[in-house]
Formats: sequence, structure tokens, C-alpha cells
Amino acid sequence: MDHYDAIIIGSGQAGKPLATTLGKAGWKTALIERAYIGGTCINYGCTPTKTMFNSARVAYLARRAADFGVHGGDVRVDMKEVRERKQRVVEEFRESGLKGIKKTENLDLLTGDAWFTDTHAIEVKLNDGAVRTLTAEKIFINTGGRPAKPNLEGIDEAPPLDSTSIMELDELPEHLLVLGGGYIGLEFGQMFRRFGSEVTIVQQAKQLLGREDPDVAEAVREVMEEDGIKVLLDTKAVRVKSEGTKINLIVRTTDGEQTLTGTHLLCAVGRKPNTEDLKLAAAGIETDTYGNIKVNHKLETNVAGVYALGDVKGGPQFTHISYDDFRIIRTNLLEGGNATTDERFVPYTVFIDPQLGRIGINETEAKDKGLNVRVANLKMNSVARAIEMSETRGFMKAIVDANNQQILGAAVLGVEGGELMAMFEIAMMGKLPYTVLKEGIFAHPTLAESLNNLFMAMDR
Repeated sequence: MDHYDAIIIGSGQAGKPLATTLGKAGWKTALIERAYIGGTCINYGCTPTKTMFNSARVAYLARRAADFGVHGGDVRVDMKEVRERKQRVVEEFRESGLKGIKKTENLDLLTGDAWFTDTHAIEVKLNDGAVRTLTAEKIFINTGGRPAKPNLEGIDEAPPLDSTSIMELDELPEHLLVLGGGYIGLEFGQMFRRFGSEVTIVQQAKQLLGREDPDVAEAVREVMEEDGIKVLLDTKAVRVKSEGTKINLIVRTTDGEQTLTGTHLLCAVGRKPNTEDLKLAAAGIETDTYGNIKVNHKLETNVAGVYALGDVKGGPQFTHISYDDFRIIRTNLLEGGNATTDERFVPYTVFIDPQLGRIGINETEAKDKGLNVRVANLKMNSVARAIEMSETRGFMKAIVDANNQQILGAAVLGVEGGELMAMFEIAMMGKLPYTVLKEGIFAHPTLAESLNNLFMAMDR
């Protein structure tokens, strides 16, 4: 039995930096990883998807070249080359992370599967077949999540793609059926449409992106349809039937049942935590009905000295939130601080094109809370830089507290919407009134100067 100061299960965007930080601080630390360094983000999420999406954007711009007075030949997408490019980037990130771990003192990397045998005891079956038992006063769970599979009749007879397997295709789907109109479904739907697939998105809710304001969701739908994607709202998948190389998806709409026929089916209906194999009951660690590990605002489980970080605890499932979980642990355990998850900002970007950047509360939430707010709106076709780039789709909106002029939230559906959103976030972090952005001097012609016009429009 090997005793450590800390055991970290999972090398995701919280686990890996925590392991190296504790090691550098002199803690004898064990980092257990059963697959690849970097977790979902580097291996199956942000890095590969955004790498592939940029290949798709190049194809999109190449087809639009004539709009800019540039004329070329036919555009051809080689999916094998797209996949190989993606894999090169992923492996570069993996190798960089592995090098950082290997050069960190006091840090042991164990490759294999881990599970609890007691509150502070872990058993690890290494990939070479050996089994080790480890103990520690501090244990951190960062095992992430994986794509959820819908409970749908016939789904196993026509094995669907998920957000991981779809990136391994060497051939372009003729017709991709996408089940789910959230972030993942939209990103992959638009990506493969730009690669050249016919795409149909099936969304059970009455709008895409169920957490967004209706006007934002509607604008996103318009973007999808302008790109040639068929979007079916208020449509429930009933069953799946496979016929040779074809997949029939039977759906129920307000007009009754109909059959959609495609060559591939992508299920993008959410994710589930990787907790089943951890044997949490042996340690008495509590989970919710979905399997997410319950934590308090300091990321502590109900078992003293055991913490959960990142996607495995539920809540916002973003890389930057996982990394901030690491910051909270670092601050509290190494710096004597009192950091919590209370009232932290949760920015995010949906990497469709144009991007949707979001921060703070939206207009719907403000009204539900009975807040006295003002709403600023500006279409991107009124933004000089967007016009010059021929990227005028979308709009931006900001929610302002009418009592103190503070920005409460913003949505930017537009070219580099995620970068523009960050400017709102910085203002919110600094508690600046919206008037500072309204009167700020921003270089011309940049997208940033649109903040002047956004808030001037609200005050007219």
C-alpha cells in the first residue's frame, strides 16, 4: 500500500494542472489516467472539434471566394486529410501535457483504471495488469464525462455516431441526421454541411439552444437554414430503423409522424458523468440521480478530504470552468484562501459560424427575476468591420441594470462573437457602468468599436 499526500483521478483540465502544481509545492502526488493526458478537451472536445471546424470554415470561405472578387476552381474536401490534421494537433497537445507531467518532481503518473475501496483508499489496475493500492488524505476526482446515448427504440440496430466517433470518419456522410439542437449538434451539423453533407437537425424543444433567449435562438436557426441545413423544431424522435446503408429516423411532429432517411445518425443529446466504475459507494460519496458527484461551493464532496472537479460534478461543462475548479483548490489548499464557486462568471462560446458568445444573465432570466433592466441591441450588418469582412449575420445584445448602469449579461452572435463577449465580461469583472464602453475609444475599424454604437443605440 503506497501512501501519497494527494491522489488525482483523471488528467483533465483540472486534474493535470492540479497534479503539477501540488508536485511543485512538495506534495507527494499520484495522477491516475486510464487513457490520454488532457481529458475530454484535448482528446475528444475543444481541440479536435475546433481544429476540424476551422477546416470546414476554410471550405466555406473557398466557396464564397467570388463574393470577395477572388475566383478559383472547385472545392473538394478530403475527410481523411481533415482527420489526419486534427489528429496531429491533438497529439501535439497530448505530448506537451505529458512532458510537463514527466518533468514535475514529486509526481507519479499511473496509467490504468482506478476505483475506491474505502474513503481514502484507491485501487488501480495498471495497463500492464499489475494492481496497486494507494491511500491519501486528499483525493481529487476529475474523471469527466462522455456522450449520452438516447433511450430510443432501434438505436442499437443502427449504431449512431457520437461527438467522438464522428470525428474519425474517413468518408463524408451523404446525409447526416443530427439528433439534438444544442451546442454539439449545431457545431457538428454546420461543420459537416460545410464539408458537403446534406444535414437535418431534429430538436425536440420549440427552439434551438434551449437556454438562450428566443430571439438569439431564432437568429441561430436562420443561420443554419441559410447554410442549407434543414431544422425541425418541436420534433420528437420515436424510433430508428436500419435498411442497408440507409438509416430511417421516425419522428413525431405537430402534424404527425414522418420518416427521415439519412446515411448517418449523430446523437447529440447531452453527456453523462464517468462515475460508474469508480465504486463511489465504497467511500460513501454521494451522487445525484444522473450520477454527478455532489459537491459544495468549495468542491468538497460529503466525504472529508475528497473533492470533485470538472464535468464529473455536473453544472457548466466547459474547459475554463474545470480549470477554474483547479484555481479554487489551489487557492484554498496552497495559498490559504477562501475561494468558492459562488457567483463566478460562466462565459461560453458556441463555435458555430458566426460564433455565439455568452456571459451573465439573458433577457429572459432578467424578466423572470423581476429585474429593472434595459436591453441594448445592434445588428451586425450595422458594424463597419463586419461589413468590410462580408460577415454581417447575427446581432449583439446587452442586458443593463437600469438602476446602477451595470452590465448584467450579453449575447454576441456575430463574427468573433466569443472575443467580443470577453470585452463585456471584463467590464462586468471591473464593475464598469455601460457608459464606459459607450464612450470608450476603440481602434477603427475594429469589431470592438461596435460597443460604442450598441450602447448609443440604447440611449437614443
